Amino acid sequence: MNGFEKRAHAIKEKIMKSTMDLLRTSDPKRIRISDISKKANVSQVTIYNYFGSKEALVREVFVNFVDRAIQEFEAYMNAGHSLKEKIAHIILLEKESYKDFPPALMKELLINDDELARYIELQYKEKTIPLTIRIIQEGKDSGEISEDISIETVLSFIQLYMNQYDKLLEMAQQSGDIEKFLEGMVHMFFYGICGKP
Repeated sequence: MNGFEKRAHAIKEKIMKSTMDLLRTSDPKRIRISDISKKANVSQVTIYNYFGSKEALVREVFVNFVDRAIQEFEAYMNAGHSLKEKIAHIILLEKESYKDFPPALMKELLINDDELARYIELQYKEKTIPLTIRIIQEGKDSGEISEDISIETVLSFIQLYMNQYDKLLEMAQQSGDIEKFLEGMVHMFFYGICGKP
């Protein structure tokens, strides 16, 4: 990258970070280009030059977030962790995601942007699911997951947890000890309510 490209990249990153910061605290519909411009300390024209519209900017911020999350997910899954650690990571992954994109915000962005929804669906089908299936198969091959339980059943069980994660997180917050509550949920995933490690 030459000097001009580095400066352009730095400005673009600053705009995206400022947008992410605003999305954490504001309804996307209420955020204006002028708000982003002020927070990023750049002109509104600069934002339009780089992104074209507020919608395109928000989409790029979310896509960037998803791409980074998938890269981190792949790195964790390939880093030699135990099967239990990997599945616990999958189940608890959304806890970290919700710090940046709460469930209501994610739903709103996906409902209002078909292109973004298609992109997320594609990443889920082409990257996340195949990697999760590989991890489950490795667990079956090593005897850590019962041969009597199909890959589809394990995937469905993980999906049940993830589909209800906003409610689980709410209950965890009400419990007063989020970490202990979520550890209990992971324990139940592996051993049921009567089983022991």
